[in-house]
Amino acid sequence: MKEVSSKEDKKHIDFEKFYLNYFSKLKYFAKEYVVSDEDAENIVQDVFLELWERRMMLFSYSNLIAFLFTAVRNKCLNFLRHKTIIRETASKMQEEYAITLRMNLNSLEAFDETLFTEKDIDKIVSRALDSLSDRCRQIFIMSKIEGKKQKEIAAELNISINTVETQMGIAYKKLRRELKDYMLLFFFLFSL
Repeated sequence: MKEVSSKEDKKHIDFEKFYLNYFSKLKYFAKEYVVSDEDAENIVQDVFLELWERRMMLFSYSNLIAFLFTAVRNKCLNFLRHKTIIRETASKMQEEYAITLRMNLNSLEAFDETLFTEKDIDKIVSRALDSLSDRCRQIFIMSKIEGKKQKEIAAELNISINTVETQMGIAYKKLRRELKDYMLLFFFLFSL
């Protein structure tokens, strides 16, 4: 039993010596790629932790130094790939947000306040509603103008709720197309 303990002590001492001799070299190597001291230190710590967990195999590597540098290199690669993906995703999200803001800005700048007189709104809405079939228009008016629930409309017209939902979908699609030049009006009047 004493012999096993002395072997374990020797491995512990050898590991500690190895750690002290190579930690700073490996950290310097990692820092060349990941730039941050903290990130480089974390990467090297992870490599040594994995090595410690496999310390029974510590002397089985024919070239332990090459193994360590390769392990640090691989961890740096994974770290950089992960950071690149995060940055690209954030950049894409910022780009999409900027496009949305630009579209909103253009839309508001092009907004014609005189468009929304009561008479003009009535004409625009009537023309758009006239583009719907009779049944579709009736269901849409009952829902959006009269404020009835789909269940009430279905019961009153003796049709299924599914038919009401389908007709509302058709109405929204056609109205969106008819009111494409008046999208703000569409969303203001008919938002869900």
